[in-house]
Amino acid sequence: MSALHTTHLGEQGSPVVFCHGLFGQGKNWTQIAKSLADSHRVTLVDMPNHGRSEWTDRLDYVEMADAVADVIDEPVTLVGHSMGGKAAMLTALRHPELVERLCVVDVSPVQYRESDEFRGFIDAMLAIDLGALDSRGEADAALAAAVPDPGVRAFLLTNLRREGDGWQWLPNLEVLRRDLSTLRGWPETDAVYDGPVLWIAGADSGYVRDEFREAMEARFPRVRRVTVKGAGHWVHSSQPAVVAELLDRFVDAPA
Repeated sequence: MSALHTTHLGEQGSPVVFCHGLFGQGKNWTQIAKSLADSHRVTLVDMPNHGRSEWTDRLDYVEMADAVADVIDEPVTLVGHSMGGKAAMLTALRHPELVERLCVVDVSPVQYRESDEFRGFIDAMLAIDLGALDSRGEADAALAAAVPDPGVRAFLLTNLRREGDGWQWLPNLEVLRRDLSTLRGWPETDAVYDGPVLWIAGADSGYVRDEFREAMEARFPRVRRVTVKGAGHWVHSSQPAVVAELLDRFVDAPA
């Protein structure tokens, strides 16, 4: 897999690497990264088929994890949300020497039930005729029926980029749609990561449940779960100050 695009903030302190979720980009973590950058060296990763990283012909969590490992050259605090959280967990399991500690945000190492929500988002994005699009506002209006939440629409539209006289989607939408079942899944592994793990859940999200605790503790025995009130799946967007404080404490806590 090709090298991933990365952005760096901060010039001193221990390294922290962020992996975003589906439809995201490394820059989604900028606010929290800036809060850490005074005392840490932060790397924001664009995951495969997202942002400015190259497209691939399929989605595969093992390949994703190994691609993340390739941008790490010393032990780091690795933070991952949703899809990026699963990739981060696998990175820690496959390359424990590179992960000093792990933070998993609103995802669990399990196979999730099928949902049409993300497929509906992708279908709506693909249905937009980019060649006839005059403005980002037109794209917003075109998504409104399938994506009624204006916050979610705004998030999806961060992936629409002006290219010369036209527009293009940054994510590899065709592959994301085809391989959504892979994103919902979790590769079988017997590996165990024995470093400290912070497991952040959104109180209003269903991605971290009590029934998933056994699966999490089997692979990550030193896990500590924190539930953030007033947050859904995108915890770091809805409660950035809380997540920043949790990370600041976690990164510098004694191992």
